Amino acid sequence: MAITEPQKLGKGDNRSKRHRRRFHDGREHPSNVYGALDLGTNNCRLLIAKRQGKGFRVIDSFSRIVRLGEGVSLTGKLSEGAMDRTVEALRICADKMRRVGVTHMRCVATEVCRKAGNSEEFLARVADECGIELDIITTAEEAALAAEGCAPLIDYRHRNALVFDIGGGSTELIWLGLRGRRRSEVLGWMSIPYGVVTLTERHGGMEITEDAYANMITDVSEHINDFEAAHGIAERISEGRVQMLGTSGTVTTLAGVHFGLERYNRRRVDGAWLNTRAMLDICHRLATSDYAARVMEPCIGEERADLVVSGCAIVEAMHKRWPVKKLRVADRGLREGMLLGMMRRVDAERNAARQGNRSCSPATRPS
Repeated sequence: MAITEPQKLGKGDNRSKRHRRRFHDGREHPSNVYGALDLGTNNCRLLIAKRQGKGFRVIDSFSRIVRLGEGVSLTGKLSEGAMDRTVEALRICADKMRRVGVTHMRCVATEVCRKAGNSEEFLARVADECGIELDIITTAEEAALAAEGCAPLIDYRHRNALVFDIGGGSTELIWLGLRGRRRSEVLGWMSIPYGVVTLTERHGGMEITEDAYANMITDVSEHINDFEAAHGIAERISEGRVQMLGTSGTVTTLAGVHFGLERYNRRRVDGAWLNTRAMLDICHRLATSDYAARVMEPCIGEERADLVVSGCAIVEAMHKRWPVKKLRVADRGLREGMLLGMMRRVDAERNAARQGNRSCSPATRPS
């Protein structure tokens, strides 16, 4: 969908009638283009795709660390600097969607906009300056979208899957029951109120002491233990019935470090399996390194050097409670879930159109 002033787009897959491109018989128009934008505590990410078979083909993307949630855990409000950085990134996203002619879009905001006291003012500014309406989604929908986006990487020979998504302001846990034939059911979910930004601000900054690192693990473990008590995941893991899948900048960063990549390579990382012992060794090395040493890691750099340690603490807390032997890495999640959801809605509308055409065919149309 073209993004122009004063048209406001993004909330709830809004689109004007002139951009609902379908043939009269209900078939999807080949020029349909889908856009999914995820604004989190730390990152602004965009995927633009076209349908391909039962999935989609990405035709453009954008990702930038904007640190929208910087300081929110301390002040309760989004700072002017953080909002300025984010609006600049969103302008780029709007321009990309305009240039490729996005016809269906959804733009969501997550934890930091759920918490910040001035979120509504920020969303109004984004709508005014970028022409994008952001939808603040619930933690339940965030977890469900992340699980749907990661579904292609789930091994349905297992009885269950545990999916986790480490964000900037929170960490989502999703416990899935697998039913074979690529069917799954959400059995439980939890939003832990700690992500890499909030945990770092709570316990330190660029330099994290050994005691601070241990306290990070303790904070996260309290919530993990509650989730374990509700679902008995550890017993299933001991029986070898659970696949664990991680989707986050932390997990993909750890994978990049493990593979010794000189530059991050999504094709190498997405879908890869990591031995958890090797992953924990990397966590310990990074946690005991100073800031300058972490900056020198090619897949970390200055943008992530102060946050990666808290991500390591979250990973270690999960492994202490749920000691799987290997972890599957997903460089996908929320945006992919949104794309699939939009395509599913188009399919439903197409099927409804076909049913309507049948009911009004010449043989059945009243005279």
